[in-house]
Amino acid sequence: MEDMGKRAVVVIDMINSYDHPDADLLVPSVTRTVHAMAELIRRAREQKVPVIYVNDNFGEWRSHHGEIVDQALAGAHPELVEPLLPDDASLFVVKARHSVFYETPLPYLLDQLGVDHVILCGQVTEQCVLYSALDAHIRYLGVTVPEDAVAHIHPDLADAALTMMRRNMGADIRTADTVEF
Repeated sequence: MEDMGKRAVVVIDMINSYDHPDADLLVPSVTRTVHAMAELIRRAREQKVPVIYVNDNFGEWRSHHGEIVDQALAGAHPELVEPLLPDDASLFVVKARHSVFYETPLPYLLDQLGVDHVILCGQVTEQCVLYSALDAHIRYLGVTVPEDAVAHIHPDLADAALTMMRRNMGADIRTADTVEF
């Protein structure tokens, strides 16, 4: 097998209380994708691949990841959060904008871990996942997006986003069960 470089799984915005305006459109897609995400995370942990949660802080600038998790579990859909909870080995980065890279310590963390390829899962395909894939690409990181482990609000925009990631960014778009670490 050719050397694929060191990989990390980046879980985008899945610690979520689902009490925002687009939640009703998003929840059905998350419900369809949560199992694939959980299985991808399980496989990564089993193979000692870093799992990094990058999550909105919902404007709570004094919160830490434990409070974000507690808030999500107390939200409208804890059944969508519980299968994806960080474990003791997981890393956690808080973000305020769409991209996991924008003004976060993620680039430094990936460099410290020696990671040169990110596997992006989470939500929302046509927003945070797309912008994060672009930011990874311009940082010369390899990108894999398991299409069954990303959730969307608008199916047509999600399809377009996946096409853009493949064509414009050279992202490897595949199913979660075929992702190699």
